[in-house]
Amino acid sequence: MRKSPRASKASAWALFLTAHSVLVQQIETRLSDVGLPALGWYDVLWGLERAPEQKLRMSDLADEVVLSRSNLTRLVDRLEEAGLVKRERSEEDRRGAYAVLTEAGKRVRAKMWPVYQRGIQDLFEGQISDEEADVISTVLSRVLAAARAGGTQP
Repeated sequence: MRKSPRASKASAWALFLTAHSVLVQQIETRLSDVGLPALGWYDVLWGLERAPEQKLRMSDLADEVVLSRSNLTRLVDRLEEAGLVKRERSEEDRRGAYAVLTEAGKRVRAKMWPVYQRGIQDLFEGQISDEEADVISTVLSRVLAAARAGGTQP
């Protein structure tokens, strides 16, 4: 018996959320098993490494890593305590602050990448064909564009 289109879409949504959660947890476990920090640390360090001058305003960094500002502030506090980032006050706006990647932060991110990359390859890329990857990319790009546009239909 075939599911209704509505039930299929609801099932796809549930599978998407569950797959994301399980994949992230598996990669977190792999990082932890070799004594590396959590995946959220990687995301912040990578976001800063790609930024001009390897620094971003805290609000821009929150957008880059898709974290709430309060969660980002706490995470940057921990990264700063570990010596992986530092904060700089904005010269233009004394209330504004930048998160700046340190050399130690670059080294930690570089150590994390092979573990993260292997997790992506084993747990995701190795489970789908090139054709399926194209379909997934097309669909998720459309979903993301619609969400960013406020949920409008194409």
